[in-house]
Amino acid sequence: MDLQQIEALARLIRQSDLTALEVSEGAMRIRLERERTAANTTPVMPVQPVAAPVEPVQPDPSPAVDFNHITEIKSPMVGVFYAAPAPGAQPYVSIGSKVKAGDVLCLIEAMKLMNEITAEKDGEIVDICAQDGQIVEFGQTVFKIF
Repeated sequence: MDLQQIEALARLIRQSDLTALEVSEGAMRIRLERERTAANTTPVMPVQPVAAPVEPVQPDPSPAVDFNHITEIKSPMVGVFYAAPAPGAQPYVSIGSKVKAGDVLCLIEAMKLMNEITAEKDGEIVDICAQDGQIVEFGQTVFKIF
């Protein structure tokens, strides 16, 4: 490292917000430091907390779900989960949908075959546990019906 390179490093440290710079080249090592002055420090303004008005929490109008009586619909195979019959189409079901036994809930593509997954009982969809286009595993819960 020659004198011109060291001077260039010194200019770099002066022109930037750096307070220290260390450079190694082979067996040679150089460290440049400078004190932080009031001119190159950023003043920190204290943050005043803002109190937002608190609105009362309204009780959820939907009835409570008894999780002891939920039926989980599990994937019978490994494949790609599709919530709708075609890209851009409305999904077969959504949370809150009422279904009857045998209604199609989704498609799972396995080995280029589209397999319809149907409801095992009448009820309401309370949870969809897979996302459109996501790979699901054998036995993975994809829907919860109450």
